[in-house]
Amino acid sequence: MEAIAQTKYLRISPQKVRRVMRLIEGMNVEEAIHVLNFTTRAAAIPLAKTIQSAFANLGSKEEGERLDMKDVFITAAFVDGGPTLKRFRPMSMGRAGKIRKRTSHITIKVEHFK
Repeated sequence: MEAIAQTKYLRISPQKVRRVMRLIEGMNVEEAIHVLNFTTRAAAIPLAKTIQSAFANLGSKEEGERLDMKDVFITAAFVDGGPTLKRFRPMSMGRAGKIRKRTSHITIKVEHFK
């Protein structure tokens, strides 16, 4: 059985989130959450929440079964770019500099292996 969780419009650039996501790909849920708890990057907190949400979604799909975090693995994890907020800042000689504030969409799939 497989479950999916998504976090959309996260105000961290996809490049920064991918850097943290590479740490946890292929791990079981318990190990991944432990690794993210000790990671100092800002993207670790929303990633941990998304993994816990995917685990909870799997628990609601498999009613009546008691799931152990050690038996549930992250099968796919990817980050897509969301809409970019465009801002302008005054620069020298009357110009305007473009500032792009990027957003991310996180998708995590977990699967239960016995």
